[in-house]
Amino acid sequence: MSNDEIPDVRDGLTRQERIVLTVLYQAQKERGDRNVPTAMLWGRVCEHFYISPEELSEMLARLGARR
Repeated sequence: MSNDEIPDVRDGLTRQERIVLTVLYQAQKERGDRNVPTAMLWGRVCEHFYISPEELSEMLARLGARR
């Protein structure tokens, strides 16, 4: 298990989950608080680390950020 996969004791989020939520927040602000397409989010997240589109969808569902 790498350090990126270990949940933080403060809130239980991993480093990758925290990045996804931060990027999602920034994209929502740029779009005027509108929904962000998963493909757009995936492209921005991949600038920080690689994640497959399927893994991103699973993570978003787990975090409750997906409808």
